[in-house]
Amino acid sequence: MKKIILLFLLGMWFSLNAQIDRDQLALDISKADAANNEQLKSFIWKRHSVTKVEDQEKLTTITEFSFNEKGELQAKMIDANTTVKQKPGIRGAIQKNAIEENLDYVQKALELSIAYTFMSKGQLIDFFSKAEITEKDGIIEATAKDVNVKGDKLTIQVESATKLFLNKKFSSFLGQDPVDGVFEYTKFSSGVSHGSKSVLNLPSKKAVINSENKDYSQRVQ
Repeated sequence: MKKIILLFLLGMWFSLNAQIDRDQLALDISKADAANNEQLKSFIWKRHSVTKVEDQEKLTTITEFSFNEKGELQAKMIDANTTVKQKPGIRGAIQKNAIEENLDYVQKALELSIAYTFMSKGQLIDFFSKAEITEKDGIIEATAKDVNVKGDKLTIQVESATKLFLNKKFSSFLGQDPVDGVFEYTKFSSGVSHGSKSVLNLPSKKAVINSENKDYSQRVQ
């Protein structure tokens, strides 16, 4: 009886995976993503980020995003503020260097997260070619390891009907430091999908970065 049950479960597993054409799925999702990004290129928006260390707010940054003429995503920090009070003299100079180093670390962590947010057609095809894929209740979920760097992991949730992203979760490394994050997507009334909120955890710094994309505006044609 146990052997029959095992064979039945194996058969179900192979049947489920056989129903999913990985290459076609990757092409469909990359096509939907490309079409969506084409519409997103007309927008300029700002990412507001708050960094907390041991649950104490330490840094706020505002970064402006837009696509250039080549269709490449551009990021420019336009504001940064810290709640840390400046110390006088040499201690103040040391403190200033530490603040600048931490600001640089936060920016690099945010840049790392963008690599999982915006993926090329080739990256998506590679991801889905090795991912474990399931589909339930109108949501496709795929998980794969060694996506951008050895040892990282990415889980993507996609809306079955539109093939647009709903959610992404990743764990990766900034140098030798572990980093993990979650991204949420939402849509404008027009149906254009965009990243809405994200949370990045930086355990080595005992820090958490909460970000929200807002102030979307369309360029004047």
